[in-house]
Amino acid sequence: MAKAAKTIKVEQTGSPIRRHHSQRSTLIGLNLNKIGRVTELKDTPAVRGMIAKVAHLVRVVDEK
Repeated sequence: MAKAAKTIKVEQTGSPIRRHHSQRSTLIGLNLNKIGRVTELKDTPAVRGMIAKVAHLVRVVDEK
């Protein structure tokens, strides 16, 4: 039996307007592109790094 993967819910709180293109691409990679959108992602080091890169534009809603 495999262990259930941990997930993390992330909500976009800031606009990507006037941000560097790499930050916009990171938001798209996180399946976020509009303020108020919430997405549930696997809790991996890569996803944590992406969240850290755009921490001023997103917030972590829930960690399971």
